[in-house]
Amino acid sequence: MSTNTDPRAELKRQAAIEAADMVKEGMVVGLGSGSTSAFMIEELGRRWADGLRFCAIPTSERSAEQARSHGIKLVTFATHPQIDIDIDGADEVERGSLNLIKGLGGALFREKIVAAAARKFVVVVDDSKLVDRLGTRVPVPVEVANFGWNSTARQLEALGARITQRLDRGGNVFVTDGGNMILDCHFGPIADSVSLQRQLEQIVGVIETGLFIGRTSEVIVATADGLQRLGVA
Repeated sequence: MSTNTDPRAELKRQAAIEAADMVKEGMVVGLGSGSTSAFMIEELGRRWADGLRFCAIPTSERSAEQARSHGIKLVTFATHPQIDIDIDGADEVERGSLNLIKGLGGALFREKIVAAAARKFVVVVDDSKLVDRLGTRVPVPVEVANFGWNSTARQLEALGARITQRLDRGGNVFVTDGGNMILDCHFGPIADSVSLQRQLEQIVGVIETGLFIGRTSEVIVATADGLQRLGVA
């Protein structure tokens, strides 16, 4: 049993271990980003040390660094275009549809590329991330090009968003691994996330959004009463 004193962190760790158990010998694995994925990579590192062999494509430089520290073999899409399983966290999970908001950690573009290439996309969360409508608790992160970002922001505002430019811990403009910026778009509860995603995609300057629509295969939810596994309704 972990000695972690944060109950939520312990729940996420348990769910991440459950997801890591889905990785089998010889698989190509997508390694998500964020605190929950860090638990998962830690567990995969332990299993690697015990002899399990697989290769992985990370969704962020931080995840890549953690995987390398365990000796996990990292590959690229040039040699491994198809991923067997991608395991990642989420900032919100919509009940029923299992559509997601991701990207509060800043890696949404790479995360979506990896999820799109995966045969199975497994999401690991604690039950605080479950909502009836996306946007209830968190904004929609939108990765945008630096050039003309003010113009892009105005077009996002025209869709009803309240815009906050993402800053890093030092108060400077947050820069993604791809060299772009993120605008956090506060829409409130979203009645039609499919339609909103289509509208966001049409704005010139938008590189990618944190709306993950129709991509989730399964969600492992850690609750105080144990683990739950959710499929698409």
